[in-house]
Amino acid sequence: MANKFFSFLFSKQSLRYVCTTHFWGPVSNFGIPVAALLDLKKDPELISGPMTGSLIVYSLVFMRYSMAVTPQNYLLFGCHFVNELAQLAQGFRWSKHHFDAPKKIEEAASS
Repeated sequence: MANKFFSFLFSKQSLRYVCTTHFWGPVSNFGIPVAALLDLKKDPELISGPMTGSLIVYSLVFMRYSMAVTPQNYLLFGCHFVNELAQLAQGFRWSKHHFDAPKKIEEAASS
């Protein structure tokens, strides 16, 4: 089984794929969702709402683009799918911090 895997891994077709932008574009793009996932534990005060919204739209557009090109780029789709989930989580944290927290502060002050 390992022999079959390594023969596939080092075949001309696999090596040709690794030398294309269909591979290196998504690989280099994975820095965005990784950074967003690492930021999930940071203070929500540091989140930029407009930038998070832009990244949500950006990932949706490129998920669609990755399926529209020929050949379809599943690696790019996966990258932007992970980024979409991470940015939606960041957007939820941002909106909760900016719109829910002031209500809690007012309720605590009036009590």
